[in-house]
Formats: sequence, C-alpha cells, structure tokens
Amino acid sequence: MATVYTTTTDSPAGPLHIAVLADGSIIAVAFGVNDTADQFTASLRRRGFEPEPDPAPTAEVVRQLAEYASGARQTFNLPLHPIGSAWEQQVWAALQTIPHGETRSYGQIATQLGDPTKARAVGWANNANPIPVIIPCHRVIGAKGNLTGFGGGIEAKIRLLEHEGALLPGFA
Repeated sequence: MATVYTTTTDSPAGPLHIAVLADGSIIAVAFGVNDTADQFTASLRRRGFEPEPDPAPTAEVVRQLAEYASGARQTFNLPLHPIGSAWEQQVWAALQTIPHGETRSYGQIATQLGDPTKARAVGWANNANPIPVIIPCHRVIGAKGNLTGFGGGIEAKIRLLEHEGALLPGFA
C-alpha cells in the first residue's frame, strides 16, 4: 500500500479532508460535513492507500486553501494526481479551465470536449471528481442555470459560488 498523508482544514464550504502522496500531489479531498476523518481514512484504505495523519506534507495545500478562503487566491498552483478513467481525466482538466467567478453548464463542457451529446457523461465525471474545490466541479451548473447535485451538498456549492461571486441571483 502506498502511504498518503492526511489533514483536515477549513474552507468556504466547511471542513475539507485532504490526502497527498509523498511528493505532495493531491489524490483526494472530501467534505467534512459529509465524511468524518475516520470515514475518509476508510475510503482511502479501500482504494489501496495507507493514510497517515501528518500536516507537514499537506502544508502547501492548506496554505493555498487559506488564501482562497481569504479571497487572496483565485487559482490553485498545486500538483494533482486524480485517479480516474481517461474520460474523467479529460472532464477534470476542462473543469480547471473555468475561471474563478464563472460557471459553465454540463453541455458547455461536453461541447468544449468535442461532443455536445455527452452532457450526462460530463455530469457523471463531475460527480466522480476526487479533488473538489481545487478541481472546481462546483462551477458546473444545469443548462437552465439551476444548481444541480454536489458532493458536498447544495449548501456547500452555494457557499463556494457566493465566495467566488458567481452565484446567480435568487439562489441564496
């Protein structure tokens, strides 16, 4: 089993559990409002990792998330190691092109990836994002501007979009 280093930190969406590899690349982020640290650890073990609580390897992630929370940072400059299929990797890369303070629909992401008929497939990949907030899946909304499901819950999505100034009127 590969060792991953874990910690929990605050964010505009509430507590986040973070896991990084020895080189500092992020493999997972989970919302603390949904998962306890023990549940996060169990999830990592099921995926073949040996979690070790240690704030030192995660310090840069925590620092950048604190800057994001304070409004001093709009983009993250962190090594990422999301584990997923080739399609998921393409979707997650596309999510990272959505600017801070903006949203895109699932259909717009599908079109960006070359197949406007794959909006649902974009939705499934968005849902499978193992590194939310940093890979900004919260910036994806329904075609009519509706706030669709979110791993951290709709309230967390609203808080993140409000924090970024992207929330449409009437959703607060």
